[in-house]
Amino acid sequence: MNLELFAHVAEERESIGTQAFVLRRFALPFVDELLPAIDRLAQEAPFRHMVTPGGFTMSVALTNCGALGWTTDRRGYRYTIIDPDRGQPWPPMPAAFGRLARAAAAAAGFAGFEPDACLVNRYVPGARLSLHQDKNEHDYDAPIVSVSLGMTAVFLFGGHERTDKTVKIPLEHGDVVVWGGEDRLRFHGVLPLKVRPHPLLGSQRINFTFRKAGS
Repeated sequence: MNLELFAHVAEERESIGTQAFVLRRFALPFVDELLPAIDRLAQEAPFRHMVTPGGFTMSVALTNCGALGWTTDRRGYRYTIIDPDRGQPWPPMPAAFGRLARAAAAAAGFAGFEPDACLVNRYVPGARLSLHQDKNEHDYDAPIVSVSLGMTAVFLFGGHERTDKTVKIPLEHGDVVVWGGEDRLRFHGVLPLKVRPHPLLGSQRINFTFRKAGS
């Protein structure tokens, strides 16, 4: 990891709320470790399009790593120890993932963050994520750390009500968003991705979000 680059990008922090920040290019020093780790994870626990309780098939493909994994089906949204598709525990969180999550959280003012779940999302052109709150976690004191790789996405960051006005925030390869504290339960989402291939990852965006999901 290029420590000089890490020190530089750590200073590029944009405030989008009282306790919410975009850390521009923060993940770039980790990319050489992250991409092979994502490939290994996808081989062990393949990406899949989950179904919501309302019967809607998500346009974003998802897998997980860590002690807990987020899943959804007709019975509801929840975290599980076992991958329901494989009947085995979710793969352990790669060391590079944990280092990035802790460093990004600390850079946003949340020292001591120890995630136990990482949701890995794969977007292709047209995929989107509707406005929602992250409310399945037991620990709201811990932040959400969200990493973007590949194609540029437009992140929507709203208020505490679904009808509150949202701001549109372009997220590029290597950007990290961290929100917690009084901003922890704000609504957020992603607009449909446009076809803007990335030189490294092509026509896809890989996004992974770290959470403290257990008690």
